[in-house]
Amino acid sequence: MHSWLEAEMNRMVEQLKKDQSIDGSWNYPFDTGIATDAYMIILLRTLKINDEELIKELVARILSKQEKNGAWKLFYDEGVGNLSSTIEAYYALLYSGYCTKDDKNIKSAKQFVLSNGGIEKSHFFTKVMLALTGQYSWPNFFPIPIEIVLLPTTFPINFFDISIYGRANLTPILILANNKYKLRTKNSPDLSDLFITRLRSWDEEFVAWNRSIECRSFLNTIHNGIKALIGFPNQLHALAIERAKKYMLERIESDGTFLSYFSSTFLMIFALLSLGYKKKDPIILKAVEGLLTMKCQVNGHTHMQYTTATVWNTSLISYALQEAGVSITDPVVEKANRYLLSRQHVKYGDWIIHNAHSYPGGWGFSNVNTFNPDVDDTTASLRALSQIVNKEPFYYQVWDRGMNWLLSMQNDDGGWSSFEKNVSKKISSFIPIQGAEYLLEDRSSADLTGRSLEFLGKYTRLSKRHFVMKDGVNWLFDHQEKDGSWYGRWGICYLYGTWAAITGLVSAGVSSRHPSIQKSVTWLNAIQNPDGGWGESCKSDIKKKYIPLTSSTLTDTAWAVDTLVSALDKPSQQLEAGIKYIIEASNKEDWTTHYPKGQGMASGFYIHYHSYKYIFPLLALSHYRKKFLIESKP
Repeated sequence: MHSWLEAEMNRMVEQLKKDQSIDGSWNYPFDTGIATDAYMIILLRTLKINDEELIKELVARILSKQEKNGAWKLFYDEGVGNLSSTIEAYYALLYSGYCTKDDKNIKSAKQFVLSNGGIEKSHFFTKVMLALTGQYSWPNFFPIPIEIVLLPTTFPINFFDISIYGRANLTPILILANNKYKLRTKNSPDLSDLFITRLRSWDEEFVAWNRSIECRSFLNTIHNGIKALIGFPNQLHALAIERAKKYMLERIESDGTFLSYFSSTFLMIFALLSLGYKKKDPIILKAVEGLLTMKCQVNGHTHMQYTTATVWNTSLISYALQEAGVSITDPVVEKANRYLLSRQHVKYGDWIIHNAHSYPGGWGFSNVNTFNPDVDDTTASLRALSQIVNKEPFYYQVWDRGMNWLLSMQNDDGGWSSFEKNVSKKISSFIPIQGAEYLLEDRSSADLTGRSLEFLGKYTRLSKRHFVMKDGVNWLFDHQEKDGSWYGRWGICYLYGTWAAITGLVSAGVSSRHPSIQKSVTWLNAIQNPDGGWGESCKSDIKKKYIPLTSSTLTDTAWAVDTLVSALDKPSQQLEAGIKYIIEASNKEDWTTHYPKGQGMASGFYIHYHSYKYIFPLLALSHYRKKFLIESKP
């Protein structure tokens, strides 16, 4: 098996070298299903930008994903289908002009929507999109008043208590809901036949909440804050709208997108239209151009990415290649690391609000990200650069800036979150928005905390007894699930979180014999499949408990194997079976190959990283080889 292991590692290394772009990065698709494809069609038709070639290509991809029952799914084992995804696809296909209500597949999609509750039961974001394009009525009462953007950060509840991802999407929504803006065209399809009842607004959803104790407490706090502001109500309201607009415009990236997210840019375009901007305004046209740059090819079809994962892919791949034995002087690694150097942040972002004494130095996720660094991309980039720091003095400053930013971002509870520090007020419990926990909050998580500890413990000189390490370790101990696993915020889900937590704990100096680690190993062994692999369903994210997949996947198995390599003193039968699965399944091509392994928002969208089939198997095999085949030799 050892020769097969070497051969498989060499195959993956050569494939990764072949796929590198000219600038040193890797541009594997950030595949989030058909939602962004549908929204792009709707946007182009609404703005009367009739790019027929692109629209036809997006229609083809959407149709290729339709199930036999007429529905669309977010992931393979979701069940009969996803209501919101089906509504979005149905709408886009009709709006494209290349499908009609008489088409058999459109009829079956309509039947699925009606048999599953109609538009009334769709997701919050779907309803927002339908409202701003004139297919649904805005509620008379919106749960967050726009004046929240005026409240000072010292106030008990304020705009910056919401995560930056939440602010990016909520800011244009607040403007749109305030203006009750809608834009229909003469070619807008009629979706009235997708309603079950005569209800054309989601007012009723907010009625019960509006009478609740939580609502009164939340709204009273905000209204009391607004009353404390100096100015007349109408002036404050106008000032809030202007402040919200300014917030968006000041965070437009060089490509024209709002913080490089598809959803926030889509919403910003309509918010600006609601404020009187013309469709041909340079800001709007540039935003559309920015979205168009996110176009990619997935299995022969055109897909609109939610964002690009270029920095994430490049940092992970550079590190994986180095772990596999590729020299830091190899041109592939040199080019990758030069690319990463060019993407270190020098601007102050929103993170400074809760971390006022630090300087820029982190890395963001996408190729154009300059405002919004995150902890995960920062540790990943520093990990990729770690071997070269002592050889190239130029890298010292880069390293120090990145390290200082990372250490400054540790939360007061000892853990690390994604984008901001101490944005952990449970504001989502007060607001009736689906997925609010993910949209509005940025709490410490096992994956971010574990990966930060793994980096600090293995690639820096920080003492294992340092309070930073101790606090992170204690946070992980305190948040382990009863079955021995950890929940991972940005991956699917318990396998991902457990991998990050265990590798972090071991790197931070926790003994593999510690009860917490032993309990986790027992859990991993218990959920291994008969074929030697592991597989976890996206349902885990929705149910908030581990849900096994019906089959093993390469990425899940790699996470489990890498966890066992880190936790065991010698190879176990389960570990060897996992290694064998990785080697034998490397060329497998079926639905498991494309199964999402990342999450954006529970029941909202899931991510298939096309790079993961190389990155994590390569890392697992490399770590296994180093620990049990090289270091164990006499």
